Amino acid sequence: MQASEAWGERWSNAVLPMARRYMEVACEKQSLVCLAADRNTMAGLMDLIGEVGPYIAALKTHVDLVDDWSLEKWTELCNLAQEHNLLIFEDRKFADIGKISKAQMGGIYDIRSWSDIVTAHLISGPDIVDGLQSAWQEKDREGGVLLLAQMSSRGNLLTEEYSENVVNVGVQSDGVLGFIGNGSRPEELKTLRMRVGEQKMIWTPGVNLNVGDGEMGQRYGDPYEAVLAGSDCIIVGSGIHRADNPAEVAKQYAQVSWKALINR
Repeated sequence: MQASEAWGERWSNAVLPMARRYMEVACEKQSLVCLAADRNTMAGLMDLIGEVGPYIAALKTHVDLVDDWSLEKWTELCNLAQEHNLLIFEDRKFADIGKISKAQMGGIYDIRSWSDIVTAHLISGPDIVDGLQSAWQEKDREGGVLLLAQMSSRGNLLTEEYSENVVNVGVQSDGVLGFIGNGSRPEELKTLRMRVGEQKMIWTPGVNLNVGDGEMGQRYGDPYEAVLAGSDCIIVGSGIHRADNPAEVAKQYAQVSWKALINR
Protein backbone atom coordinates (compact mmCIF):
# COMPACT_ATOMS: atom_id res chain seq x y z
CA MET A 1 0.00 0.00 0.00
CA GLN A 2 1.27 3.47 -0.93
CA ALA A 3 1.70 6.03 1.84
CA SER A 4 -0.72 8.39 0.13
CA GLU A 5 -3.41 5.70 0.21
CA ALA A 6 -2.80 4.65 3.81
CA TRP A 7 -2.67 8.20 5.20
CA GLY A 8 -5.23 9.96 3.04
CA GLU A 9 -5.77 13.60 4.00
CA ARG A 10 -2.86 13.56 6.44
CA TRP A 11 -0.55 12.83 3.49
CA SER A 12 -2.06 15.27 1.03
CA ASN A 13 -2.13 18.12 3.57
CA ALA A 14 1.39 17.64 4.95
CA VAL A 15 3.71 20.63 4.41
CA LEU A 16 6.77 19.52 6.40
CA PRO A 17 9.09 17.02 4.64
CA MET A 18 9.65 15.18 7.93
CA ALA A 19 5.92 14.44 8.17
CA ARG A 20 5.91 12.61 4.85
CA ARG A 21 9.15 10.86 5.68
CA TYR A 22 7.57 9.44 8.85
CA MET A 23 4.45 8.38 6.96
CA GLU A 24 6.56 6.58 4.37
CA VAL A 25 8.58 4.74 7.04
CA ALA A 26 5.40 3.78 8.90
CA CYS A 27 3.87 2.47 5.68
CA GLU A 28 6.98 0.50 4.74
CA LYS A 29 7.11 -1.15 8.17
CA GLN A 30 3.34 -1.25 8.71
CA SER A 31 3.92 0.19 12.16
CA LEU A 32 2.98 3.41 13.91
CA VAL A 33 5.21 2.59 16.88
CA CYS A 34 7.82 4.89 18.36
CA LEU A 35 9.93 3.10 20.95
CA ALA A 36 10.71 5.11 24.07
CA ALA A 37 14.14 3.54 24.55
CA ASP A 38 14.61 4.41 28.21
CA ARG A 39 17.76 2.42 28.89
CA ASN A 40 20.76 4.04 30.52
CA THR A 41 23.64 2.18 28.87
CA MET A 42 24.79 2.20 25.28
CA ALA A 43 24.95 -1.59 25.18
CA GLY A 44 21.36 -1.82 26.43
CA LEU A 45 20.18 0.64 23.79
CA MET A 46 22.02 -1.11 20.99
CA ASP A 47 20.69 -4.52 21.99
CA LEU A 48 17.15 -3.18 22.17
CA ILE A 49 17.30 -1.57 18.74
CA GLY A 50 18.70 -4.77 17.30
CA GLU A 51 15.76 -6.72 18.71
CA VAL A 52 12.83 -4.46 17.87
CA GLY A 53 14.15 -2.39 14.96
CA PRO A 54 12.10 -4.20 12.30
CA TYR A 55 8.81 -3.46 14.10
CA ILE A 56 9.12 0.23 14.98
CA ALA A 57 9.13 3.40 12.90
CA ALA A 58 10.91 5.77 15.28
CA LEU A 59 13.25 5.73 18.25
CA LYS A 60 12.66 8.15 21.12
CA THR A 61 15.79 8.97 23.09
CA HIS A 62 16.89 10.93 26.15
CA VAL A 63 20.54 11.34 25.26
CA ASP A 64 21.48 12.82 28.64
CA LEU A 65 20.18 9.78 30.54
CA VAL A 66 22.86 7.47 29.14
CA ASP A 67 25.47 6.81 31.82
CA ASP A 68 28.28 5.76 29.48
CA TRP A 69 27.55 8.14 26.59
CA SER A 70 30.33 8.99 24.18
CA LEU A 71 30.22 10.56 20.74
CA GLU A 72 31.74 7.45 19.17
CA LYS A 73 29.17 5.10 20.73
CA TRP A 74 26.28 7.45 19.95
CA THR A 75 27.39 7.59 16.31
CA GLU A 76 27.25 3.80 16.23
CA LEU A 77 23.73 3.92 17.65
CA CYS A 78 22.62 6.44 15.02
CA ASN A 79 24.11 4.26 12.29
CA LEU A 80 22.22 1.26 13.64
CA ALA A 81 18.99 3.26 13.69
CA GLN A 82 19.63 4.25 10.09
CA GLU A 83 20.16 0.60 9.13
CA HIS A 84 16.71 -0.15 10.55
CA ASN A 85 15.22 2.92 8.82
CA LEU A 86 14.23 4.59 12.09
CA LEU A 87 13.59 8.24 12.70
CA ILE A 88 15.45 9.48 15.77
CA PHE A 89 13.31 11.52 18.13
CA GLU A 90 15.15 13.30 20.95
CA ASP A 91 12.59 13.99 23.65
CA ARG A 92 14.39 17.03 25.01
CA LYS A 93 11.28 19.18 25.69
CA PHE A 94 13.04 22.45 24.89
CA ALA A 95 11.38 25.39 26.64
CA ASP A 96 13.71 28.41 26.46
CA ILE A 97 13.70 31.35 24.07
CA GLY A 98 14.58 30.72 20.43
CA LYS A 99 18.22 31.83 20.65
CA ILE A 100 18.99 29.61 23.66
CA SER A 101 17.08 26.63 22.27
CA LYS A 102 19.07 26.90 19.06
CA ALA A 103 22.31 26.85 21.08
CA GLN A 104 21.08 23.86 23.11
CA MET A 105 20.67 21.92 19.85
CA GLY A 106 24.47 22.10 19.63
CA GLY A 107 26.76 21.68 22.60
CA ILE A 108 28.36 18.43 23.65
CA TYR A 109 25.47 16.27 22.38
CA ASP A 110 25.07 18.17 19.08
CA ILE A 111 21.41 17.13 18.82
CA ARG A 112 20.99 19.03 15.55
CA SER A 113 23.38 16.64 13.80
CA TRP A 114 21.47 13.40 14.43
CA SER A 115 17.91 14.07 15.56
CA ASP A 116 15.04 14.07 13.09
CA ILE A 117 12.44 15.21 15.61
CA VAL A 118 12.53 17.02 18.95
CA THR A 119 9.88 18.03 21.47
CA ALA A 120 9.32 21.53 22.81
CA HIS A 121 7.03 23.41 25.15
CA LEU A 122 5.59 26.64 23.78
CA ILE A 123 5.68 28.45 27.12
CA SER A 124 8.40 30.85 25.90
CA GLY A 125 6.54 31.72 22.68
CA PRO A 126 6.64 30.71 18.99
CA ASP A 127 10.25 31.82 18.39
CA ILE A 128 11.40 28.54 19.92
CA VAL A 129 10.32 26.71 16.78
CA ASP A 130 12.33 29.06 14.57
CA GLY A 131 15.35 28.58 16.81
CA LEU A 132 15.19 24.80 16.63
CA GLN A 133 14.65 24.79 12.88
CA SER A 134 17.58 27.15 12.29
CA ALA A 135 19.83 24.73 14.19
CA TRP A 136 18.97 21.95 11.74
CA GLN A 137 19.35 24.31 8.79
CA GLU A 138 22.92 25.14 9.83
CA LYS A 139 23.71 21.46 9.37
CA ASP A 140 21.74 21.33 6.10
CA ARG A 141 19.28 18.89 7.64
CA GLU A 142 15.50 18.59 7.81
CA GLY A 143 13.74 18.23 11.15
CA GLY A 144 10.37 18.54 12.80
CA VAL A 145 9.20 19.93 16.14
CA LEU A 146 6.51 18.25 18.23
CA LEU A 147 4.84 20.72 20.60
CA LEU A 148 3.44 19.45 23.88
CA ALA A 149 -0.29 20.13 23.73
CA GLN A 150 -1.30 17.49 26.28
CA MET A 151 0.43 15.20 28.79
CA SER A 152 -0.69 11.87 30.19
CA SER A 153 0.88 12.25 33.65
CA ARG A 154 -1.44 12.75 36.61
CA GLY A 155 -1.71 16.36 37.83
CA ASN A 156 0.05 17.99 34.87
CA LEU A 157 -0.55 21.73 34.35
CA LEU A 158 -1.32 21.73 30.63
CA THR A 159 -4.84 23.07 30.89
CA GLU A 160 -7.41 22.97 28.11
CA GLU A 161 -6.94 26.69 27.49
CA TYR A 162 -3.16 26.28 27.26
CA SER A 163 -3.57 23.31 24.92
CA GLU A 164 -5.84 25.32 22.66
CA ASN A 165 -3.31 28.17 22.52
CA VAL A 166 -0.49 25.77 21.64
CA VAL A 167 -2.52 24.29 18.80
CA ASN A 168 -3.58 27.68 17.46
CA VAL A 169 0.06 28.76 17.20
CA GLY A 170 1.45 25.40 16.10
CA VAL A 171 -0.88 24.79 13.16
CA GLN A 172 0.31 28.07 11.63
CA SER A 173 4.00 27.15 11.86
CA ASP A 174 5.68 25.37 8.94
CA GLY A 175 8.39 24.10 11.31
CA VAL A 176 5.96 22.19 13.51
CA LEU A 177 5.58 18.49 12.70
CA GLY A 178 2.67 18.18 15.10
CA PHE A 179 1.69 17.81 18.72
CA ILE A 180 2.10 15.48 21.66
CA GLY A 181 -1.36 14.33 22.76
CA ASN A 182 -2.71 12.25 25.62
CA GLY A 183 -3.05 8.65 24.51
CA SER A 184 -4.63 7.58 27.78
CA ARG A 185 -7.82 9.57 27.16
CA PRO A 186 -9.35 8.98 23.68
CA GLU A 187 -12.04 11.61 24.16
CA GLU A 188 -9.44 14.30 24.87
CA LEU A 189 -7.51 13.06 21.86
CA LYS A 190 -10.57 13.38 19.60
CA THR A 191 -11.01 16.97 20.75
CA LEU A 192 -7.35 17.68 20.06
CA ARG A 193 -7.65 16.19 16.57
CA MET A 194 -10.63 18.40 15.79
CA ARG A 195 -8.60 21.45 16.80
CA VAL A 196 -5.49 20.37 14.93
CA GLY A 197 -7.21 19.44 11.66
CA GLU A 198 -5.59 17.24 9.02
CA GLN A 199 -2.32 19.07 8.31
CA LYS A 200 -0.34 18.31 11.47
CA MET A 201 0.42 15.04 13.25
CA ILE A 202 -0.41 13.90 16.76
CA TRP A 203 1.99 11.57 18.58
CA THR A 204 0.83 9.97 21.81
CA PRO A 205 2.56 8.50 24.84
CA GLY A 206 0.36 7.00 27.55
CA VAL A 207 -0.63 3.86 25.63
CA ASN A 208 -0.15 0.23 26.56
CA LEU A 209 -1.74 -3.07 25.59
CA ASN A 210 -2.28 -3.43 29.35
CA VAL A 211 -4.55 -0.47 30.05
CA GLY A 212 -4.45 1.13 33.51
CA ASP A 213 -2.14 3.00 35.87
CA GLY A 214 1.63 2.76 35.62
CA GLU A 215 4.50 4.05 37.74
CA MET A 216 4.97 7.62 39.03
CA GLY A 217 1.53 8.90 38.00
CA GLN A 218 1.60 7.59 34.44
CA ARG A 219 -1.71 6.42 32.96
CA TYR A 220 -2.19 4.09 30.00
CA GLY A 221 -4.86 3.89 27.34
CA ASP A 222 -5.49 1.39 24.56
CA PRO A 223 -3.23 1.97 21.51
CA TYR A 224 -5.89 0.90 19.01
CA GLU A 225 -8.37 3.39 20.46
CA ALA A 226 -5.71 6.12 20.45
CA VAL A 227 -5.08 5.73 16.71
CA LEU A 228 -8.80 5.66 15.95
CA ALA A 229 -9.18 8.87 17.97
CA GLY A 230 -6.55 10.65 15.88
CA SER A 231 -3.06 9.58 16.96
CA ASP A 232 -0.55 9.14 14.13
CA CYS A 233 2.16 7.54 16.24
CA ILE A 234 1.98 5.62 19.51
CA ILE A 235 4.94 6.07 21.84
CA VAL A 236 5.59 2.90 23.83
CA GLY A 237 8.30 2.43 26.45
CA SER A 238 8.18 -0.12 29.26
CA GLY A 239 5.42 -2.03 27.49
CA ILE A 240 8.13 -3.13 25.05
CA HIS A 241 11.55 -2.77 26.66
CA ARG A 242 10.53 -4.48 29.92
CA ALA A 243 8.80 -7.38 28.18
CA ASP A 244 10.27 -10.89 28.36
CA ASN A 245 10.34 -10.91 24.56
CA PRO A 246 10.60 -7.28 23.37
CA ALA A 247 10.63 -8.20 19.67
CA GLU A 248 7.40 -10.19 19.87
CA VAL A 249 5.63 -7.49 21.87
CA ALA A 250 6.87 -4.75 19.53
CA LYS A 251 5.44 -6.76 16.65
CA GLN A 252 2.08 -6.88 18.44
CA TYR A 253 2.05 -3.11 18.91
CA ALA A 254 2.95 -2.67 15.24
CA GLN A 255 0.09 -4.90 14.11
CA VAL A 256 -2.44 -3.19 16.38
CA SER A 257 -1.40 0.31 15.34
CA TRP A 258 -1.38 -0.47 11.62
CA LYS A 259 -4.77 -2.16 11.77
CA ALA A 260 -6.17 0.90 13.55
CA LEU A 261 -4.77 3.24 10.88
CA ILE A 262 -6.29 1.21 8.04
CA ASN A 263 -9.64 1.03 9.83
CA ARG A 264 -9.51 4.77 10.54
